[in-house]
Amino acid sequence: MSVATVRAPARPNALTMSTRCPAQVKRTAVTPQEGSVSGLRRRILLVLAALVVAWLVATAVLFVWPSSDAPRRADAVVVLSGGRNSRLDPALRLMQRHVAPLLVISGAGYDLAWEKAHRLCREGARGFRVLCFDPKPYSTRGEAEEIGRLARRRGWTRVDVVTSRYHVFRAGIVVRRCYHGNLAMIGSHTSAGTIAIAVFSEWAKLLVQLTVERSC
Repeated sequence: MSVATVRAPARPNALTMSTRCPAQVKRTAVTPQEGSVSGLRRRILLVLAALVVAWLVATAVLFVWPSSDAPRRADAVVVLSGGRNSRLDPALRLMQRHVAPLLVISGAGYDLAWEKAHRLCREGARGFRVLCFDPKPYSTRGEAEEIGRLARRRGWTRVDVVTSRYHVFRAGIVVRRCYHGNLAMIGSHTSAGTIAIAVFSEWAKLLVQLTVERSC
């Protein structure tokens, strides 16, 4: 027995759900002023992001992995102050390789806890001579000035300078202003924590020496 399907006749004016509520979602038009503000904000964010990336790249190149010279035969190996044995020990290894006849230690008199430097300054060493000085002012610039004076007085033509890796770039700029002979800037190993702290002060000092203190 078949069952007939009965359909109600369609009403001419019947409304479907889509036609009954055509504006369930309210659309708000964006004004030209709002669009320009949003575009400006995006451009500012992009510029800031680019500046941060550029700063990070420059920091890596100048202070984290700077270019460091290979040690060469020299009239003197100079240890800059500030890193204690992390700078002095690599310099002593160079002296053991007879890179130079003279080891010069800077700033030991300002650092009472630098025992190894004090002992070398007081007792000397076997196989090479030791010279110690305290720069005035006590700064990289003061050290550079004294290196220049010693070089003129003693006739140095080649100097190897040992300092911390993060310090190589800035110290090289300053020393070359005062000493005009052959110079090798040698970076010693420095911990990541020390570099992370030193980077900010190095940037500040570099800006000063590129703008205000531009001479020896």
